[in-house]
Amino acid sequence: MSEFRKGGPILFAAMIGVGCGASPIPFNVLPAVIGPMHAELGWSFLDISLGITVFGIIASLLAPVYGAAADKWGVRPVAIGSLLAFAATFSLFALMPPSKPAWYALWALVGIVGIGSTPVTWSRAVNMWFVKNRGLALGIMLLGTSLAGILVPQIAQRAIAGQFIGSGWRGAFPTLALLPLLLATPLALWLFREPTVAERPAGISDAAGNLTGMTAGEAIRGYRFWVIWASIAVVALAYGGVFINMIQIAGLHGFTAAEGATVMSVMAVGILAGRVITGLLFDRFWAPAVLVPILLGPALACWLLMGSTGTLGVLMAGALLLGFAAGAESDLIAYLAGRYFGMANYGRIYGLLYMPFGLGSAISPAIYARVRDVTGNYDAMLAVAIGLFALGGLLPLTLGRYPVFGGPAR
Repeated sequence: MSEFRKGGPILFAAMIGVGCGASPIPFNVLPAVIGPMHAELGWSFLDISLGITVFGIIASLLAPVYGAAADKWGVRPVAIGSLLAFAATFSLFALMPPSKPAWYALWALVGIVGIGSTPVTWSRAVNMWFVKNRGLALGIMLLGTSLAGILVPQIAQRAIAGQFIGSGWRGAFPTLALLPLLLATPLALWLFREPTVAERPAGISDAAGNLTGMTAGEAIRGYRFWVIWASIAVVALAYGGVFINMIQIAGLHGFTAAEGATVMSVMAVGILAGRVITGLLFDRFWAPAVLVPILLGPALACWLLMGSTGTLGVLMAGALLLGFAAGAESDLIAYLAGRYFGMANYGRIYGLLYMPFGLGSAISPAIYARVRDVTGNYDAMLAVAIGLFALGGLLPLTLGRYPVFGGPAR
């Protein structure tokens, strides 16, 4: 409890910062606008989905840069500056001409400036405030994305209907840009910071007060880095597209857009539960063993989604399983980066491990959209995703014990 007494306000600010950042908001607004954009502009689902692909690739490549900046200058200026820049660029979609190059250029700009508002930065501070309760704390921090998953689709649908700023799909972007501008940034300015050397919990610093852990080069030369990298990549490749296209999957099975948004909210509830429950389990058990049943669940979910025509309950059950696993996978990156590689160069190493997550999440929607354009549905890719989820769940079993930096392994 002492960790939560000291780090609780920082954890709360990080949770809101993550929820209002460039990780959840773009991925939660696109499912709401993809249908209206297709109807208004006549663009294919692949054309529209490539915007998030451009964003994801650029953001992923820059994640180690932002992580290294947080290691050098601290997370506070990096995270807050990126929040403000993300809000400004995201609102520009309201002025976008009906041009595919303009669509892709704006997503590229969001990727360039926004990646510092993601867990790449926020999780560094949380890891430095929490050791004994690190899994739970990271799960709570990532609840921000779950809250975004619950609220953003609903806000976007109402913005499209003209209840907020403007109307139509363009109105969704400046409306949602108010969240980082008016909510997350003031809260971060008030509460968010890293601990001083005296405030750090035992286990992350040496006797001289220096953070302990590997360099990025040492981490990359070890097999564990690449096992984690590969597991994250295959799960992100399987998950990203089904999340973006969930409203479309619901529509192909006979459900309305409003019902599809409800299914997405159910998925967000699954993500929320996955983060809290897996965080608690990570603090008590070896994390790779916890992941096996959790990441095998989505294989069943994909099968359910392939046969859910006319049955909303089946669709919602599949979404819940997918969300639970996604919550665990996101928590996994931050947790294993700290446990296996230490805190000395956490930002850079986390950024490198965020790359497969971002790249897989970015490429996946385009693959799903291409399958939809060619076959008329998503079933072929959902079948492939079954194998990807299984592989991603089994790979971490090879990681071995957590190292103790400056002491024997345990």
